[in-house]
Amino acid sequence: MTAVAPVATTPGGSTPSAKKGGAAGRPSAAAWLVAVPFLAFVGIFLVYPTVLVLVGAFQDSAGAFTFENLSALFTGVVFDAFVRSIELSALTAVIGAIFGALLTWAIAVGNPDGMLRRIVVAGSGVLAQFGGVPLAFAFLATVGFEGLVTKFLRDNVGIDLFAGSAWLFDLPGLTLVYTFFQIPLMVIVFLPALDGLRPQWREANASLGGTSWTYWRHVGGPILTPPFLGALLLLFANAFSAYATAAALVSQGSPIVPLQIRGFLTGEVVLGQENLGKALGLGMVIVVSIAMGVNVLLQKRVAKWVR
Repeated sequence: MTAVAPVATTPGGSTPSAKKGGAAGRPSAAAWLVAVPFLAFVGIFLVYPTVLVLVGAFQDSAGAFTFENLSALFTGVVFDAFVRSIELSALTAVIGAIFGALLTWAIAVGNPDGMLRRIVVAGSGVLAQFGGVPLAFAFLATVGFEGLVTKFLRDNVGIDLFAGSAWLFDLPGLTLVYTFFQIPLMVIVFLPALDGLRPQWREANASLGGTSWTYWRHVGGPILTPPFLGALLLLFANAFSAYATAAALVSQGSPIVPLQIRGFLTGEVVLGQENLGKALGLGMVIVVSIAMGVNVLLQKRVAKWVR
């Protein structure tokens, strides 16, 4: 006869898996009550605007159903704005990912309690959120037409940063400015992945006669590739959806999609194109959703390594 192991109980007589307030795993009424402010915030500032964009993208100026707004996304200046936005986002994501990964590696191999790591991590947390008008003003004051560095190079070295064109106020300038917050964001996102590399894996590789190349080829590389690509996609989405910095820096023209949307919603020359701006917003939602969806799949793939 097979013996049955006794079931562990708490002093009150219930099993450890029993949950207060209902079935196992089901949130209690108090938990739902606490979540109400967050759910209301998400509903008002995320779900509701998304629904408005989705509905407006399929309406003309009179409110009738139409596909013209969506078809306009693939023609003319609107399509060019999407291409430039994707190019800008991809370029700054690659630059930020490469240099951010190198900086992350430099602090990950050092003393985990060292001053350098604390300074870099704290600084990255601040600089990754430093954007909008303050960031645009910082670059204007530094490398603008009358910026500190611009005047120094012009007066002392004879180099005029704007001899060829006003590059700071176009895509090259946006690339430089966006990279400023992309690199710190990469440090924040990629550092946990590097910290997750266990010393035992390198020791096991060495004990089996493996070299550093063998370790990175068969162990470190396969483990770090998915989180690196996931961070790259996050940086792409971050740059693709950025608006305030570009709006403060680029005063004329709409080289990227967020500025195109601003022009359609606030323009006084051509009226009645608000729904075309909503169609552009829907296109941005789709692009960002695809990037984040792939990122989620990559995170699921590496979840087993961090358990």
